[in-house]
Amino acid sequence: MNRLQPESDPVSIERRSFAIIDAETGDTKPFSGLCWEVARRLVHTTADFSILETLVVPEKAIVTGVTALRASCHVFTDTQMVLAGIPRRRLEPLGVTASCLLSLPGVSERAKQHGTTLSQAAMELAGDQIENAILAVGNAPTTLITLIKHIRAGGKPPALIIGMPVGFVNAAESKELLLEEKNVPSIVIRGKRGGSPLAAATVNALAEIALRN
Repeated sequence: MNRLQPESDPVSIERRSFAIIDAETGDTKPFSGLCWEVARRLVHTTADFSILETLVVPEKAIVTGVTALRASCHVFTDTQMVLAGIPRRRLEPLGVTASCLLSLPGVSERAKQHGTTLSQAAMELAGDQIENAILAVGNAPTTLITLIKHIRAGGKPPALIIGMPVGFVNAAESKELLLEEKNVPSIVIRGKRGGSPLAAATVNALAEIALRN
């Protein structure tokens, strides 16, 4: 038992975890400032430093996301799992609400009618409702693909897109398409990796920054 590190309250445990990440990364960190705060939380979520190699986290995207949160924007997620990973205690002080696209009325009916996935149907139904919102995608590449089609057809983009769908079919490709949209701020993990915990952790990191004076 002597090998165990001292434990106390969750806040101090998280603070100690971040200090360990800082130390293990060393002085030559791949990101700095606000970008490192977001990147560090993703390492904390996965305990995997290699995720830093595929993370695209522009400071402009962080500033845009934080500004949207401070303006009490809405946060849309592609799955209930992403939504579950974003505690209300981080959003409520900012006046921010959050919901899952799959909860929009008529999603199942539209998917059956058009022979599409639920994610595609949900994104199509959302349409310009996503304007000025943050969209956090941690599971469905179809969400990103449908969103990009919406934007390229002249539809309103969100304030920020967190593009982290995971998988072997169109996950990597959808993120590359997103990165081609130079005028739409995004935070992306390239390749097949991603997932709901990472998308949620990114929103949490932005909210923590937004909550600071």
